[in-house]
Amino acid sequence: MTAPAQRVVVVMPAYNAARTLERTYHDIPPGIVDHVILVDDVSHDETVEVARRLGLAVVIHVQNRGYGGNQKTCYLEALRDGADVVVMLHPDNQYDSTRIPALIAPLLADEADMMLGSRLLRQRGERGNPALEGGMPIWKYVANRFLTICENLVLGLHLAEGHTGFRAYHRRLLETVPFLLNSDDFVFDTEMLAQTVLFGFRIGEIAVPTRYFAEASSVNFQRSVVYGLATLNVLRRTLLHRTGLRRYAQFSRRLADILSPYHRAEILHGEQRP
Repeated sequence: MTAPAQRVVVVMPAYNAARTLERTYHDIPPGIVDHVILVDDVSHDETVEVARRLGLAVVIHVQNRGYGGNQKTCYLEALRDGADVVVMLHPDNQYDSTRIPALIAPLLADEADMMLGSRLLRQRGERGNPALEGGMPIWKYVANRFLTICENLVLGLHLAEGHTGFRAYHRRLLETVPFLLNSDDFVFDTEMLAQTVLFGFRIGEIAVPTRYFAEASSVNFQRSVVYGLATLNVLRRTLLHRTGLRRYAQFSRRLADILSPYHRAEILHGEQRP
């Protein structure tokens, strides 16, 4: 008996992406994705109008929630939609949408629960430094490498990059980790990485080209310093939690524990742990 096809949903956390959204969307390979959901975080341009013209499902925040807060809405909407695999794709075209099939292949084959699209990992046959050659500022590259090394040491991983915004998750992971307890800021991604490890899920990564250009969103130096310190604080909390010196709800409770009982049935459909 043939297993039923798995539903793949792309979520786009959007903020002022009108100039790049259409290009990002049209780069998604046909026949791979079942549904695309864009969550607009109170953009000041025509992001919503462009998304509706493209036929995307659009959710509009009443007020700005931040990058992490936007992702929370993205994942709740994808779970409600019945997604088996969820791809988080920035609509600013910084990440190559054509790499979605390679990104989700290990999830569909049940070889991973979370996949990262790394800008620092070389593709087969590639030479040099793909991140720097793609335009990543040297200070951002050094900071990325330093933080990734720290994450690898604390979490027991061997990632080339822990700070990519091009990610994919299996439903069972999103139904388990209490991502609603995470930050509404950029450090949300680091908290998801720590939760994935602490809850016993598998992580993989593939190489993706680096793109830096005027319209692509990028965190400035000051915000990057704040993000770096917040990332180190997540690792500090992870160590305290692992050693039992202090317990944190975001590393021990499950999504079902914090959802309203009136919403559980529409959000939690499948298996919650591997």
